[in-house]
Amino acid sequence: QVHLVESGGGLVQAGGSLRLSCAASGSIFSISAMGWYRQAPGKQREMVATITKGGTTNYADSVRGRFTISRDNAKNTVYLQMNSLKPEDTAVYYCNAQVPYYVYWGQGTQVTVSS
Repeated sequence: QVHLVESGGGLVQAGGSLRLSCAASGSIFSISAMGWYRQAPGKQREMVATITKGGTTNYADSVRGRFTISRDNAKNTVYLQMNSLKPEDTAVYYCNAQVPYYVYWGQGTQVTVSS
């Protein structure tokens, strides 16, 4: 099993920055990739950014150039640096971890961007 705990959400003005953290514990050796997803009210959950064990990253078009995903293997933590935030970035942000045949999810952290 893998346990994920997100932190770093909050309220920020448009144009501001936040950094989200996702700390993994448990069977972390089995994790092949981790990612950040978000879900706004009334919308489906969508991929924001992912990073593989080897460090390959992928971003949604809507955040590319503004958000950066990174990982600290020594701390078993993945980060999402969010710059130039827009009101449309407002959502609950979830961390996930992929292992063979399963995906684990964190509890989510709220990000609210005011205009």
